[in-house]
Amino acid sequence: MSARVWFVTGSSTGIGRATTELVLQKGDIVVATLRKPEVLADLTKQYGSDKLLVLKLDVAQAQEIKDTFAAAIKQFGRIDVVLNNAGYAVMAEVEGTPDDAARTMFEVNFWGAANVTREAVRVFRDVNRPVGGRLLQVSSAAGIRAPPTLGYYGAAKHALNGLTGAIAAEVSPDWNIKFTNIEPSLFRTPAIDQNVVSTPLHPAYAYTESPSARLRNMTPEFVQTMPEASEAASRIYRLSTLEDPPAHLPLGKAAVRIMRDTLTNALEDANKYGVWSDDLSM
Repeated sequence: MSARVWFVTGSSTGIGRATTELVLQKGDIVVATLRKPEVLADLTKQYGSDKLLVLKLDVAQAQEIKDTFAAAIKQFGRIDVVLNNAGYAVMAEVEGTPDDAARTMFEVNFWGAANVTREAVRVFRDVNRPVGGRLLQVSSAAGIRAPPTLGYYGAAKHALNGLTGAIAAEVSPDWNIKFTNIEPSLFRTPAIDQNVVSTPLHPAYAYTESPSARLRNMTPEFVQTMPEASEAASRIYRLSTLEDPPAHLPLGKAAVRIMRDTLTNALEDANKYGVWSDDLSM
């Protein structure tokens, strides 16, 4: 396989950084985008400009997305894989989440990811020769079922999953574009601290055995039980090589359990209450 060109958003830390490092080690080319390019100074020294292009990108700025894709095309001529990874979480009860905090997060986690999605599809179809590409959407297990304190984060990831399903159904098979929603549970990474914004516990949820309070008190010992971000990266790279990739890829035992439980419960509801729709035309 000849070297592929990857476009990675949110490459400063976590899964984005780990995947960037692995892709370079595998001999592929990376366009690494992030808000602070100096964070990747060590990789810039290690790899030449023929292998690594580091670009400043705030995905909440739609024009910056177009500009970075254009710069990538100018240097490498095509983009084969887009890892749509940039994002952060707001940890707060639904009642306790300030509107501005939720809306700002949606600008990054949903609208930013949506604009990257649209530009990626355009490049795969209109620029690449031969046409085609892979769009790997870094969603979350919270996009399958949001836990307490991550309601708005989960809502943004649900929205991204829905958008991806729609555009995957819209594109022509002739464009050879393949989509996967990657839905990881927690992986051990500095991003857990750096990319999570917490608000004070809402007083109404300070009751005994509160799930919100329990999740907020994540211990260092619990964090150490999580798999490394490099483990997610290795599976993302493997996913990128599949001829027929899945529409959804839960990553982590907790993510697999959440998906199975959620789908099982939904099927039980459909089977139990499906008869309510028997006399409806559609």
